[in-house]
Amino acid sequence: MKNTLSVFVLCFIIGLFALNRVSQAQTQNNTSGSNTAITGGYTSNSTSTYQSGSSSNTTTTNSTTTNAYSGDTRVTASATAPSMSAYSQDLCLVGYSAGVSTFGVGVTGGSYKSDENCERIKLSKVLNDLGMKVAAVSILCQDPRVFFAMEQSGTPCPFEGKIGAEASAQWLKYDKLRPDYNQYVDKLTVIENARKEEELKKLNGGTTEKK
Repeated sequence: MKNTLSVFVLCFIIGLFALNRVSQAQTQNNTSGSNTAITGGYTSNSTSTYQSGSSSNTTTTNSTTTNAYSGDTRVTASATAPSMSAYSQDLCLVGYSAGVSTFGVGVTGGSYKSDENCERIKLSKVLNDLGMKVAAVSILCQDPRVFFAMEQSGTPCPFEGKIGAEASAQWLKYDKLRPDYNQYVDKLTVIENARKEEELKKLNGGTTEKK
């Protein structure tokens, strides 16, 4: 029994000695600038060498300029002008509005303006539908453009119930009542100058130069 125990202790000691030798064989040694790894009897060396005086520099520059307004920071309320609409209505009106706002107070307003040309067209249409054709034309003749166009077409506008040649004679007699009086005066000036040139041509034998 003592022999068996002695053999067992001897084997245990030999095993510890062998394990210690294997552990020493697998030890990794690190030195400055080198790294040696031993695995399964294979040797691998990895060496990193830095040049003397070399360096790595990282510079980040952030240039941001922020301008802050240091003046009056008060804000006025907005002034909303009223909507002056006359659409979809049988009215000859033009709407207009405006608004202004300052610190502490705001003013808005609006109104309508009559469109006389639109009114003439509507009145003339109604009179014509009622069979009053002369009255319908007389309404339109209040517009200087219509009056001039009627005269140029040889159908002068009515004058106090007179039409045609009688109306034309009355307009010549009371020309200051014409709605296109200023245009009429300019036209007479041009006609008078042209007439003088024609008379001068006749006196000078077909030329406008004086002898």
